[in-house]
Amino acid sequence: MARRSVLFTPGDRPSMLRKAPASGADAVVFDLEDAVAPDRKDEARDAVAETLADPEFDPACEVCVRVNPLPDGRADLDAVLDGESAASIDALVLPKASGAASVTDLAAAAVDRGRDLPVLALVETAAGVLAAPQIAAADPTDALIFGAEDLAADLGATRTEEGTEVLYARERVVVAARAAGVDAIDTLYTTIDDERGLREDAAVARQLGFDGKLAIHPVQVGTIHDAMTPDPDRIEWARRILDERPDDADAPGAFEVDGEMIDAPLLRQAERALERAPDEYLDGGDR
Repeated sequence: MARRSVLFTPGDRPSMLRKAPASGADAVVFDLEDAVAPDRKDEARDAVAETLADPEFDPACEVCVRVNPLPDGRADLDAVLDGESAASIDALVLPKASGAASVTDLAAAAVDRGRDLPVLALVETAAGVLAAPQIAAADPTDALIFGAEDLAADLGATRTEEGTEVLYARERVVVAARAAGVDAIDTLYTTIDDERGLREDAAVARQLGFDGKLAIHPVQVGTIHDAMTPDPDRIEWARRILDERPDDADAPGAFEVDGEMIDAPLLRQAERALERAPDEYLDGGDR
């Protein structure tokens, strides 16, 4: 399942919860943590549970719930993994992941309530950045999400347009995710009406190796999809590479395409480019 865009929606806004899947996002996250004021947590739990249990709620995208860190998150799980609500949840989002145990503890708490769910772990603290390889390698982890704003607050760093203050952490999340074979989702872009800035930031994320990016408003989804999709020239290059690769098991490790020597790393780059390509570029065929 592609996760080019992951849209967060406050859990205490019922109308927004129901509209979120219509944004076209690949995944939506109903947020019970930072987006909800402490005195509205119960209201948010009820709203999310009611939305998920509604028979008319039939999203075509992945539906996730961001719970509060344990032990507070147990109350979230009690609400959303009860009855009809549980069937509509595809994954849990763990905030402030600090190590492998924080992932496995959340997954175990969900199993205790009857659901074996993958976990999308938010790496957004200094401890989380250092433990990113262990977090990514935990069995329930299906993706790492980089959270630059919380990380900057934890570090006491000043956020800049260039983002150099979080670049090391941003790259470490990608490396850890790729080593473990899970998705890497980039941090949000906080200025909703700056389409150009979002496009440039998402393009950098794609260059770094991220699979997708967070969105905080539906208007950002289309821009993120465009930026996270390889350019047509890159897709055509990848198609030529895969069309020309030898299918003989005894063929040499490198082969030539249009004067370029293609070896295993370039072959993998071509495969990843087509994995991210829209369906209309693939002619309906598997490669």
